[in-house]
Amino acid sequence: MAQKPQKQSGARHRGGAAPGADAGIAAVSQGRIGNWALAGGLTLMTLLVVFLDFRTGNDLRLVPLLVVVPALASVYCSLRQTIWVAVWITTVVVGFRAGADGTFWDFVFGIGFAVLACALGVAACAARIRHATEMARLRSAAVTLQRQILRPLPVVTDHVFAYGLYEPIEEDRFVGGDIYEVVESSYGTRVIIGDVQGKGLAAIGAGFAAIAAFREAAIREPTLTGVVQALEDAVVRHNEFSAQTGEAERFVTALVLGFDEGGRVEAVNCGHLLPRLLHDGRALAVTLHRTYVPLGLAGLSQEDRRTESFDLPSGATLLVVTDGVTEARDATGAFYPLDERVAAWAGHGPRELLDALRADLGDFSGGIRRDDVAALALLRAPAAAADRIADDAVRDDDAAAGGKGRRPAATAV
Repeated sequence: MAQKPQKQSGARHRGGAAPGADAGIAAVSQGRIGNWALAGGLTLMTLLVVFLDFRTGNDLRLVPLLVVVPALASVYCSLRQTIWVAVWITTVVVGFRAGADGTFWDFVFGIGFAVLACALGVAACAARIRHATEMARLRSAAVTLQRQILRPLPVVTDHVFAYGLYEPIEEDRFVGGDIYEVVESSYGTRVIIGDVQGKGLAAIGAGFAAIAAFREAAIREPTLTGVVQALEDAVVRHNEFSAQTGEAERFVTALVLGFDEGGRVEAVNCGHLLPRLLHDGRALAVTLHRTYVPLGLAGLSQEDRRTESFDLPSGATLLVVTDGVTEARDATGAFYPLDERVAAWAGHGPRELLDALRADLGDFSGGIRRDDVAALALLRAPAAAADRIADDAVRDDDAAAGGKGRRPAATAV
């Protein structure tokens, strides 16, 4: 079956490395202390220790204690800064030993100990930076994998215009499995947004299994319940494989939507958050009377999943999000008041709505996130309006990329 070519353009994210990945890897090798601050602090410390050593006399020698400074520098400084500190401390200790009383062997052992301590500080700094760089690369690879799995947005089909917000978290233990997809088929446009239970790379694997199944079933299955059943089977098969390899089984909360030529939207809610409808300056939660068990858990329920439908007027925006939005917290531990904030943005277009949501989430949480954030703003518009929106998105990309943007070629399935 040939799929109708999709009119689409990337805006929120593109394939390839995650934005800022190279900068994140480079940042781990940089010192947390500026060069001038380090030089000033080191000079003051040296002068203070030498002065106290002079005041205490031969009863208590303090200058040799400076050999601990390179070890401290290895924690907060770059490798170059740590080497510079080690050379400075070695020079000070050698000068002190050269002018102090004592035997030849006192001098040799004192200098040897200082050199060894400074060398260990430099080695510790190099090991710390190497480990941090490896971890940064792993985080970057995980985020890049997520971005490769998910389609760049916006996507414009004959039935819906989909804008997206996707911000994966880059802390390795917090990497989540938020998923979304928009697929146009001869049965209409099918949309999914979901969240895999748990964190880590295993969650990404379960999300990939669900996304791959959705992309195939959305084109093959004539009914939305058939698409959901294919997703259920895919998650169950993935869990069976995970059990064989010692990984924990996962379930996926998901909201699956179907758009056709009419003004109704079909929906099957598998344990996911309800969508919000923005229209005529108002924002309301869409009422879905049945919430079914998440994907992968149908064996625990005797209830067959069925579709519900609701109206989506022309020009209205349907907002669907993952729990990374609703479970964001402020400094007091309060949850993000999505309905209250969305009501204030009811007159916004899809792009402005998601931009406002991103900025407000950052302000609310103080920039501290513990989960991926994914949101889709879905707009039903006449075909002519959809073409105009797609062209506007491409022109925006051209301007951002210095005129190098272009609409991706359509593919047949």
